[in-house]
Amino acid sequence: MTRDEVFEEVRKIFRDNFDDEDLIVVDETNSKDIEDWDSIEHINLVIAMEKKFGLKFNIKEVGKLANVGEMVDLILRMLSAG
Repeated sequence: MTRDEVFEEVRKIFRDNFDDEDLIVVDETNSKDIEDWDSIEHINLVIAMEKKFGLKFNIKEVGKLANVGEMVDLILRMLSAG
């Protein structure tokens, strides 16, 4: 998958999880940018991404991510390693 393809799938996951088809998600988007993005929603996002991409994230690695772009890059690294 290309980075754009992964990003589009991640964007869909965000829109589904937050039930907002108009949600703007860019590389720099983080939990401060989305009002309902709390710790429970974070777990739901991680689980949804694991299911979508067939991956299992390391919690320490996920905890270090600063924004959506870093998550997309992590997914790309894991997919290429995999």
